[in-house]
Amino acid sequence: MSALARKNSTGAKRVVIVGAASGIGLACARRAVAEGAHVALLDRDADGLAQAVTELGKQALACTVDVIDGEALRTTLMSAVKELGGLDSLMYCAGIDLEAPLAALDTASWDRSLAVNLTGPMLAVQSTLPALRDAGQSTVVIVTSAAAILPVAGRSGYCAAKAGATMLAKALAMELAPDGIRVNAICPGAVDTPLLRLSWETKPDPNAALAAIAQRYALKRIASADEIAAAVWWLSSDESSYVTGVALAVDGGRTFH
Repeated sequence: MSALARKNSTGAKRVVIVGAASGIGLACARRAVAEGAHVALLDRDADGLAQAVTELGKQALACTVDVIDGEALRTTLMSAVKELGGLDSLMYCAGIDLEAPLAALDTASWDRSLAVNLTGPMLAVQSTLPALRDAGQSTVVIVTSAAAILPVAGRSGYCAAKAGATMLAKALAMELAPDGIRVNAICPGAVDTPLLRLSWETKPDPNAALAAIAQRYALKRIASADEIAAAVWWLSSDESSYVTGVALAVDGGRTFH
């Protein structure tokens, strides 16, 4: 029995987070550890994972994998679940942007977006399904995007993949409910992450670019990663025990106003 599995005999929640080296995934890891959970962090960024585990301590373990490699993802997930001694909550936070008008959209970029944003969560749930079933009352949260609800011009590949992932969560919620597994999607708006910062920091006037982004939101600001992680944790906790199949917009009001 692994060290984490021995610790988990005390009843700590066992959590796997895919895409955990930075941004929303890392914020989810911090929240889970703060709540007493033991976490397995998956990401292709080995250095980022090492820093995360150093920060989070003995409750966390690092598993380096690129979600585009389906077989490697499956093998790594199975190993992580074994190390944790089971699985109570799966959080899929990996994602990539794809900004390209249709006329310039190449199939390689389209396929990569689908691989990370849509095929990845499908494989993650499929690979961990036996452990989720064994846990009894378990949860899956797939982080998609507000672009799955209200599309963005010039990002058809991204919007399609994220909308697919959102509907995947809804379909799995129906299919897996008899097993006691709740599946939900979180649809964030603009979030202060390293990826999003590139969209304004690289502009000639970064402050104006950030202000233009914030203007699209009722709250007139972008979110912190911690705000998204709080919603992910709620959907993974007993406090949301009667919630499944939702696409929860955590987007500062972008998709309603």
